Amino acid sequence: MVIGIPIMGSILMGSGSTSMIYGYVLGFDFMRCMGHSNVEVIHGAIFNKLPFLRYLIYTPTYHSLHHSDMGTNFCLFMPLFDAMWNTLNSNSWQLHNKITSNSGENGRVPDFVFLAHILDVMSAMHIAFVNRSFASISFSTRIFLLPFWPATLMILLMMWAWSKTFLLTFYNLRGRLYQTWVVPRFGFQYFLPFAADGINKKIEEAILKADRMGVKVISLAALNKNEALNGGGTLFVNKHPQLKVRVCHGNTLSAAVIVKEIPKDVKEVFLTGSTSKLGRAIALYLCRRHVRVLIWIAGKWITPWEQRWAPSGTHFHQFVVPPILASRRDCTYGDLAAMRLPEDVEGLGSCEYKLERGVVHACHAGGAVHQLEGWTHHEIGPIDVDRIDLVWEAALKHGFRPVFQP
Repeated sequence: MVIGIPIMGSILMGSGSTSMIYGYVLGFDFMRCMGHSNVEVIHGAIFNKLPFLRYLIYTPTYHSLHHSDMGTNFCLFMPLFDAMWNTLNSNSWQLHNKITSNSGENGRVPDFVFLAHILDVMSAMHIAFVNRSFASISFSTRIFLLPFWPATLMILLMMWAWSKTFLLTFYNLRGRLYQTWVVPRFGFQYFLPFAADGINKKIEEAILKADRMGVKVISLAALNKNEALNGGGTLFVNKHPQLKVRVCHGNTLSAAVIVKEIPKDVKEVFLTGSTSKLGRAIALYLCRRHVRVLIWIAGKWITPWEQRWAPSGTHFHQFVVPPILASRRDCTYGDLAAMRLPEDVEGLGSCEYKLERGVVHACHAGGAVHQLEGWTHHEIGPIDVDRIDLVWEAALKHGFRPVFQP
């Protein structure tokens, strides 16, 4: 009835329109939801600079005082009328200013942060605060996403210009808070020489923020740990030797997942990308096992044309992002190195890219194991081949499980 009276009144007075109805209903609903959300979205500094706005826009703090002091703050949306009729709670502005000024100070500090980045426009829509139901399933390009592509691109370009690293998802594991932060940069930007300094600055700011907050471990995801970009995190640790937060790339566990996935009776392996950080460690580890070459391990992008050289029946293990195209029907293709989170994980409502819910990339799991073990070293630079088995056993001990059947 409250929402209907103004609409019916304007229609009866001959001033109604379709845009008025939609605009009023959507505006009313937004303000109603905001007022009952218990989350402040308007900072007190805005009201301090523009004092008249506090009489035109109500806040969750303003409305919550109505529930604690029922004789005040009756008005929905416009405190002006409470001020006119002397029912405005005298603590409204001070409490709002105090809450917004102290935001973040009393929040829970994460124990572990996984620092990711944007891959492309389509996958950018695979996040909970855009489409919660879509984010809860593995990512794949869907037709219904296409109409939103132009608007998403514009938003991402604005984020490129102005956005800071932001919180994307979180979950709880054994009383500890694990978060994923995102650097607002596209995957292709990591290959632009002029963009390197800006990207490293964003990563450095995130690491220093985590250090100030008291985060135990921050794990660099995907291209954030690119050797050519920052030496797998070495740049930041050398620049800030006093860091308390442990910086790691998590690739020791990635290497472990890949080599453990290879059947023990395999004697020959064809390895591409063997000069990369992961490729080098895998090659050295397999050499110790006296393995030569037959199964293709893809550590760099392989075109369908290049795949034709593989013999029929080949299985492609891979640690390349994005995954190679499955173009051979007479061959099989493995997934990216990943591990299933322990069964006691809580609050996990979204999927990590193309993985199913509850499964994370191995470098994500590697950082989490680093935190759970309480290791005090930085896992940066080249992979220590001697630690591959040690990290693998530690992951299994804490309940991480391989997606494949070893």
